[in-house]
Amino acid sequence: MKFKLIPLILIGLLLGSVMAQEEAINPGMEKDDSKDIKPGDIAPSWALMFEPGKFEFLRTWSEEEGKALRLRVSQPDRHVVLMSFFATWCQPCMKELPLLEEVYQKYLDERIKFFLVDITEATRTIPGNENLPKAGPFLKEKGVTMQILYDTRGTVMKRYNAQTLPRLFLMDGNRKITLTRRGFHDGEEQKFKNDLSVEIERLIAQLPPSKSETN
Repeated sequence: MKFKLIPLILIGLLLGSVMAQEEAINPGMEKDDSKDIKPGDIAPSWALMFEPGKFEFLRTWSEEEGKALRLRVSQPDRHVVLMSFFATWCQPCMKELPLLEEVYQKYLDERIKFFLVDITEATRTIPGNENLPKAGPFLKEKGVTMQILYDTRGTVMKRYNAQTLPRLFLMDGNRKITLTRRGFHDGEEQKFKNDLSVEIERLIAQLPPSKSETN
């Protein structure tokens, strides 16, 4: 009987290893899917630092229908917004980021903003995380050029219930979530890029005409 159990134990360990590679659970949070933001929900607003003393605001690019953008004079056009939560300790994130960079390069001249939301600093105090590499230099070495925003206290991470990494959200110009992704799975690379591109192009096509071009 003991010998029959050994193969089952080995299979269980193998499956556990595969799951660990496919998604990373933020060690600072308990997983609670009931709090997930879903397609159709309005994305929580945020202000996040990208350089010391400099902040990026979601409401600069996307805002609820009927409400004005934050910088409606200097930046009057609504944009599609993609944001993905990551950390330098997250191995599945490192698989997703190069693919996301490819999609980003494809739409450089379109009305869409890509934001990587780093939670490395928010988890640095957890034992074992003290010497984690900083996100900026770490991603630069990997050829990732998308803008990084720093959620140093994990406030936005909690608002978006991003306890599983990577955690991706895509929203239209009215801050409405249209697509979400949790984790990353080997073998879905092409599907990831295709699905993302189809939805991005659909949302861009639905944006109102550019006010800066019509003036």
